[in-house]
Amino acid sequence: MRQAAQNPARDPAGPGDPPCRKQEPRRGRPRSAAVERAILDAVVQLLEAGETLDGLSIERIARTAGVGKATIYRRWSGKEELFVDVLRDIEPADPTVSGTAGLDDLRVLLESMRTRGLAQRSSALLHNVFVQMKKHPRLWTEYQSTVIAPRRAAMLAAVRRAVDAGELRDDLDVELMDDLFLGPMLVRTVHRPEAPLPEDLADRIIRTLLQGLAPRGPEPRAAAAGRTAAPV
Repeated sequence: MRQAAQNPARDPAGPGDPPCRKQEPRRGRPRSAAVERAILDAVVQLLEAGETLDGLSIERIARTAGVGKATIYRRWSGKEELFVDVLRDIEPADPTVSGTAGLDDLRVLLESMRTRGLAQRSSALLHNVFVQMKKHPRLWTEYQSTVIAPRRAAMLAAVRRAVDAGELRDDLDVELMDDLFLGPMLVRTVHRPEAPLPEDLADRIIRTLLQGLAPRGPEPRAAAAGRTAAPV
């Protein structure tokens, strides 16, 4: 079990704390990484113990983390925001891309999708949280807008850089090309949980799309037959 939740850092504003010593005046209240860690770990602890997202309350989370409810609300506007950060915390971290490369950055982002898919398959907690989250429209919308949308924007930007660098055609719809790269990985990680996710999957997707799906060599029979049968 996570130690931070079992031995939480005390919040300066939490109940039962000793009076603070007088200090030099300062602007605002600094955010405590230890307190935030305790709150996130408290949510995970409760979920691992069998609590559902519906059953979790800010009061219960605060009590488990050893902080006051106001401490949570200073950091998150409500459960939706908090749960999204919890999910980010237990998912593999998003990768760092160069921001200048095209296909190389796209490969990194596709590989990140693959590793997240593997993590969801191997983690009962992560899988259960995703299943429950989809039943909560506000939570799912928050996750889509703050997590999924930036990831999609990063992939689209990488495709545009690949076009600008001459790595991809410049006469096609960029968003369609992005969907073509994204689609196979999305199908395997989300819609086909039994499908293999080999280490070279990102490379294979990119290579296949660059090479195209039409057969090499002689002209396809269907195309040749179509011209032969056309009226003169």
